[in-house]
Amino acid sequence: MAKLDELINKLCPDGVEYRRIKDIFTRLRGTPITAGKMKEIANTNGKIRIYAGGKTVIDANESDIPNANIVKVPSVLVQSRGIIDFVYYDKPFTFKNEMWAYTHENKTFVKFLYYVLKNKVEYFRNSSIGMGAMPQISLSVTEDFKIPVPPMEVQCEIVRILDNFTELTAELTAELTARKKQYEYYRDELLTFADDVEWKTLDKIATFTYGYTDRALDKGDVRFLRITDINSDGCLNKDAPKYLKLTEDNKKYLVNQGDLLMARTGATYGKTLYITTNEPAIYASFLIKINLSNNIINNRYYWHFAKSNLYWNQANKLVTTGGQPQFNANALKQVSVPVPPLSEQQRIVDILDRFDKLCNDISEGLPAEIEARKKQYEYYRDKLLTFKEKKN
Repeated sequence: MAKLDELINKLCPDGVEYRRIKDIFTRLRGTPITAGKMKEIANTNGKIRIYAGGKTVIDANESDIPNANIVKVPSVLVQSRGIIDFVYYDKPFTFKNEMWAYTHENKTFVKFLYYVLKNKVEYFRNSSIGMGAMPQISLSVTEDFKIPVPPMEVQCEIVRILDNFTELTAELTAELTARKKQYEYYRDELLTFADDVEWKTLDKIATFTYGYTDRALDKGDVRFLRITDINSDGCLNKDAPKYLKLTEDNKKYLVNQGDLLMARTGATYGKTLYITTNEPAIYASFLIKINLSNNIINNRYYWHFAKSNLYWNQANKLVTTGGQPQFNANALKQVSVPVPPLSEQQRIVDILDRFDKLCNDISEGLPAEIEARKKQYEYYRDKLLTFKEKKN
């Protein structure tokens, strides 16, 4: 930062010029291609990346892409429909022709543009309001957008600083991915026992209670837990909570810390939530409360088991499909669980909890560190890209 301040004081102490994107950068057009064709030609070994709307991205061979218009220079892609966003890419790629990209002969300038646009992504997303059911921005929104144009030495230093933040976050994310794979490996290893460990079906060691049916509220006395509140890690989703008023009718559906809830239908079927807080909550009718015999099996031990391949190999055979997957209590009763002594269960829990904390704890694990680095990056990105406009 000291070097950057020195450069700004030396090269542009009175501010910088602001210019429209279309007056500086070359706009690139994409390839006319359908979603069906993209699915047909997708190839994990393909050398050309193809971007479509939203988060749809594939790789393909250039020979398989009809009317291919391949970009082979570093560029900033404007994802103009669905999810409004910006992508920097410096390898051969193309994109659906409803989008567009920008490039420049100076590679640093292209990367600088990317950081400027990412810093203003909310402005562009707000510009899509009122454009129809699906978010979409028009070409003029970016073409006429003015960006600061500091001297190239200043741009180089800003890009260097922000690249360092990006690389650090990428390294932490890669480490988190590796730790999750390590956790999954040890979980399955620890839950694979010799023949002397008895397996019990859940109908022998548990009872099951369906949840409460009511209309969810934006405000209320207690949280209303639904199937969408179980995330991919079997933890409570913090986003968009819903609530209920506490009544005599529904208070028997209150959950306690340590309780287990399983989603019995929809995309999250079979996923099991372990309640980690004392926050008052009532569980909905598409959830099943699993009441284990704790003199035989530990709730936390079962939760780790319910995330393992040993569990999912059974669940995927027992689920019934129709309009939506169904995994009701009758199916759940048939799930078989290895039940070692409680002391061994606790030993396994202690080991797997350490992995889980590292992988999922947003207060002190790797996710917390990644979140802190992202906030730090966003803070400095905004600070570094805010320039006084030079008066003519």
